[in-house]
Amino acid sequence: MHVVLVADHAAINGGQAKVAIESALGLAARGFRVSLFAAVGPVDPRLEAAGIRVVCLGQDDVSTARSKLAFAAQAIWNRTAARALARELAACDPHDTLVHVHAFAKALSPSIGPALRASGLPCLYTMHEFFLVCPTGGFYAYPEQAICHRTPMSAACIVANCDARSYPRKVARMVRHVGLAQVARLPDLFAHVVTISDLQEGVVRPLMPQGTVFHRVDNPIAVAQAPLHDGAPGDFLFVGRISTEKGAPIFAEAARRAGARAVFVGDGPERAELAARYPEAVMLGWREAAAVQALMRQARALVFPSVWYEGQPLTVYEALACGTPVIVSDACAGREAVVDGATGFWFRSGDPEALAAHMRRLSDDGLAARMGQAAYDRYWAAPLSLDAHLDRLGGVYETVMRGADARGLVAAAAGHPVATAG
Repeated sequence: MHVVLVADHAAINGGQAKVAIESALGLAARGFRVSLFAAVGPVDPRLEAAGIRVVCLGQDDVSTARSKLAFAAQAIWNRTAARALARELAACDPHDTLVHVHAFAKALSPSIGPALRASGLPCLYTMHEFFLVCPTGGFYAYPEQAICHRTPMSAACIVANCDARSYPRKVARMVRHVGLAQVARLPDLFAHVVTISDLQEGVVRPLMPQGTVFHRVDNPIAVAQAPLHDGAPGDFLFVGRISTEKGAPIFAEAARRAGARAVFVGDGPERAELAARYPEAVMLGWREAAAVQALMRQARALVFPSVWYEGQPLTVYEALACGTPVIVSDACAGREAVVDGATGFWFRSGDPEALAAHMRRLSDDGLAARMGQAAYDRYWAAPLSLDAHLDRLGGVYETVMRGADARGLVAAAAGHPVATAG
């Protein structure tokens, strides 16, 4: 089988690109013929070394664009990407090629839709976020600091100033969403959608066309199994973007109320303000993956206080794999990884006192150690390894290809041209 992976970036710059690139390498190692089509470089050198064909357009994303106006036009409808993808797919054998889209919202734009449809190739989409159904991609109202329950593109949505930066940027995103839904018709095109958490599927299912087939494929977790930390449990740890939607202020306040020390690994827009308001908190900045995991193994618990949905927060699973209990907000998908009262605790989202109560409970070294052991045992009984991810993904690919073959046979029997795309 030839798998064409479509993503915004050709190198790892976050969770989406990491999953796309690591799965590309894993598929190639299993004998698949793999291509990667991306807008933004640089190109991860491991890809070409693994025999993977890479088409990278060398375009900008929002972080590198010198002209914000030019990038806004690209983000709404990237004509260059559309033409290049059409050429790439036209050269593919329709009998053995599948297109797997990981990302489009940060550079490629919805313009990939007509190219995918014209190719007639079977395709599927992994929903790492919510851009396929929500114009801002997160179902989160930043000014309100709350999950947004408005129906996307309804009158209430259109007038809501929910963007992280400004309402004019929300307008640009709504224009893009009109192109996504009415011109590219991406929700109709992707008859098969991969989701990465139960919460995510529950949110998007009512907004997708009836008949959409959902496949659950967990993202791989890159943690090597190692012995549990044998010393006394350490501090409470936060890992990630230090921002309001990630619940960083809630963690800082809860730690103060619990008389515990809050340790932050990461950076973000709230870092300076929190450091000034909570001088007792420790701000370590970003660390390499190995250093983060070392901190996790020594921590009393990971606190994951995110106040928005998330997709599948890998930090939660990494902590459990390290034998660290997790205290998680009950509003986010991270709760699915935690057995409340056994491998950690759920707390009422946005409530620092509810979080502080669980932090006080875990000040008991014995309880923290027992929960850490339970977290470790449960995770390693069914680890989210790259092999497990590829096994599941291979099964999904076979299902999509079988469906495409069946539609082709029906069309041929009826004397119609064969078309295998949604």
